[in-house]
Amino acid sequence: MALPNSSLLRSWILSLALCASARFCPAATEAERNIVVPGHRNQAYIDPVPDADYHHAPEAAYDAFRDMKYAVRIHWGIYAVAGMAHESWPFLGLSDEERQRYNQLYKTWNPQGFDAEQWMRFFEQAGFHGLAFTAKHHEGFSMFDTKTRVHSRVNWAAPGGPALEDCDLAYSIMETPYHRDIVKEICDAAHRHGLMIDLYFSHPDWYDADFRPYGYDPAQVEGSDTLAGVVQRQHRPAAMFPPVTAAEQDRMMARHREQLRELLTNYGKIDMLCLDISLGAKVWPQMKQTVKQLRAIQPDVMFRDRGIGNYGDYYTPEQVVPSDKQPTGMPWMVIYPLGSGFSYDPVNGNYKGAKWIVDNLVDSVAKGGNFMVGIGPDKDGRFHPTAIAQITEAGSWIRANAEAIYSTRERPGLLWKEGAGVRFTRTKDNRFVYAISLSRPQGTLVLKTVTAQPNSEVVLLGGAGSVPWRQTADGLEITVPENAPAALAYAFKIQTGA
Repeated sequence: MALPNSSLLRSWILSLALCASARFCPAATEAERNIVVPGHRNQAYIDPVPDADYHHAPEAAYDAFRDMKYAVRIHWGIYAVAGMAHESWPFLGLSDEERQRYNQLYKTWNPQGFDAEQWMRFFEQAGFHGLAFTAKHHEGFSMFDTKTRVHSRVNWAAPGGPALEDCDLAYSIMETPYHRDIVKEICDAAHRHGLMIDLYFSHPDWYDADFRPYGYDPAQVEGSDTLAGVVQRQHRPAAMFPPVTAAEQDRMMARHREQLRELLTNYGKIDMLCLDISLGAKVWPQMKQTVKQLRAIQPDVMFRDRGIGNYGDYYTPEQVVPSDKQPTGMPWMVIYPLGSGFSYDPVNGNYKGAKWIVDNLVDSVAKGGNFMVGIGPDKDGRFHPTAIAQITEAGSWIRANAEAIYSTRERPGLLWKEGAGVRFTRTKDNRFVYAISLSRPQGTLVLKTVTAQPNSEVVLLGGAGSVPWRQTADGLEITVPENAPAALAYAFKIQTGA
């Protein structure tokens, strides 16, 4: 193959150098530590270089993560009963009376439409190789059989205004009429179907008052911003509560650690732990110790970086596909809802379409990332028919073009695309390049950066088979048959290496 021009060559060399230097230590160089990338959360108080006794996930786990490419993200909790399309975030905007009612909804929740095996059959047919499920969102409701207990909560309807009160409950799915460990059923079914498992877990907890004021908690204290390390976003004036005592802080971190230990102990192999938000500088020493203990339980698990920075193994640009390849050694995965939010959306017109899924998947993979599409079930455990239809349609294209997506790698430097409409992937051994046109090529597709092996075939995936081609001074010219079937995108397999 002809050498790329000087600009491409410089980009290629830089890309290889960054990958080599970063490898399994995402903070390998000062330059990388200072790069700001969408979705990568590394607060100033977090050690830029992890402690010498800490180890990231091994090479095999990083490779498996990068091979996955396409996954589904399931947000499900009490907010589905309340009809919230943006997970538990709207809780911050509720009145005190509405908050009190919300916190009682679990007592009536009985999702009779939930069937983990049915979910996995759908996911497998749709082409997903991994799934993320919400073990606990910010609202504090656990979707698993936690043995931990909440000992203090806010009574939002107390006479004279919100007040702390003692309590003793798990605040989990086991205290609902349903009384079944949903996380266990999902993990068991995912293991049977060979899907990689990513368990989402929110560091903050808005039900357990020991966690005030972390993670935008509606129960605030004086000096919240200093304590939490972030500006506390509030949708309405916050209720103020007594400062957190040392005993409450210790109890908070002990429960936080124990719930994470449960998730990595009771549900078999967990491939990824999707942590969210941070608990601030004051408790960072305890958080760091928690991460080290979790690593000892499952050495291969990939941690999302939120709240633990460079102790994490991957990061997640959220609701945006980066405009270019990412200059960091930390693997990444775009997370993007199919509807208006990550939880159940009842509005048919809010779903973005199968074409949107394929375009964003191809764009992410070409840049070296993964793509995770978010959908949520309703309160009964059923997905919206439009979401099912769009994911099924996208899945048909993905299965037909699987070799251009799964277990591929990005081309070096700037060679991940040509123009606005063509993306590239390649095999790990560099024998084949896949050119994916996001729209139907008109007659001839010219690829300026690809040189095919003489006497080899160029194949249009998806059943069309070999297509005519010739190598010219302008590049590789591929003739697209007029009778090629309509498709969401057009993937061409090109042999470029011996």
